Amino acid sequence: MFVFVCVGCGAELTNPLSRVALPAHAHQKYGNGIQLPVLMESGTFAVDSEPWGPPWRRWEEIHPDEVVARGIYAPVFALSDGAPGSIVIAPGDVRGTRLIPERAGGYCCGLDGADGPNMACEECGLPVASRIDDCSLWQAVWLAPNSVRRLLVDCADSAPLSWAELLEEGKRTPPFEPIATWGSRLGPNHFWSWSPQWEAAVGRALAHLLAASQGRPVTVPDGLSQEVFQRALDALLPAGPPTRRAVLAGPETPVPNADADIVLVPTHPQTGETWIPAGPATTAYPVPVPFGVWLWLAFPKPHLPVPASGGMPDGVLRDDPPAPRPRYLFRADPDAFQHTLVRLPAVRSPWLREIPENLTQHMRAGLF
Repeated sequence: MFVFVCVGCGAELTNPLSRVALPAHAHQKYGNGIQLPVLMESGTFAVDSEPWGPPWRRWEEIHPDEVVARGIYAPVFALSDGAPGSIVIAPGDVRGTRLIPERAGGYCCGLDGADGPNMACEECGLPVASRIDDCSLWQAVWLAPNSVRRLLVDCADSAPLSWAELLEEGKRTPPFEPIATWGSRLGPNHFWSWSPQWEAAVGRALAHLLAASQGRPVTVPDGLSQEVFQRALDALLPAGPPTRRAVLAGPETPVPNADADIVLVPTHPQTGETWIPAGPATTAYPVPVPFGVWLWLAFPKPHLPVPASGGMPDGVLRDDPPAPRPRYLFRADPDAFQHTLVRLPAVRSPWLREIPENLTQHMRAGLF
């Protein structure tokens, strides 16, 4: 467990926190006028290894050598020129800070951090963090890496959960959820949608699937995997044989056959490590999927065909009535897709580089 303190005066700025992996949807902007919840679980923090936040530089202003050094292989509109290593926490875990009114950028419906750190240390006034709570952004506090330092407060050995323990814990990310918009005079508004977390996770995984395709068609397993991946794969990849086969692989799943070219595998929610298959599948291209999303893909949660009456027997799942489904086809998050694809060396292939260059057209076609 760690606390973060101000580098200026040493004042404590957070509750004790334990480190987890950075969520795939950490920088997601979702829809318009949408109320997104808190990004991080209370008592946790994550670190973004890449630069984040202002100032920003347009692609044309950056020397090619610097782009290569940052591991980016295709053009983007702009890149952050901020310091790497920003720390994200839940707003409720902040202590000893105050807002800086003159840096309260945003205000469509809240703060967006566009003007740089908008929270200062209460003791010495040093800008230390950015509070984010504007519409369509995940609510979070991002600690500025050059303004805080981390102190160990509990050195007890707390090993991350094993894959077996994660399976037993069973924290799934449902594919559908009610989305809240900012309330009108008639009260709060909600609609059922594909989960924003799924859209970000699939956007990232889709970039890996395209890189692993080698310009050939790719098939994914039937069911929900096919619903969220196959339409985009069919539209973005050429038709006709030979086809590359992607399968789900992970703890407590059957060992993939040797003919599996690609494996969709979970990433550990605490460490961020990707599960590694054994046997013939070790040569397959691993596509990382957040554990909660992967768990639903690999072990779908069943619905009872009719409501059960009386007491619920052990092992019976009930959703009465079943959750409504969205009225539109799944669309991957375009920003998560582009962010991932331009950082994969395979994007230097001419056929693959055309996809992010034509991303706007693909968005109009409903793929993203």
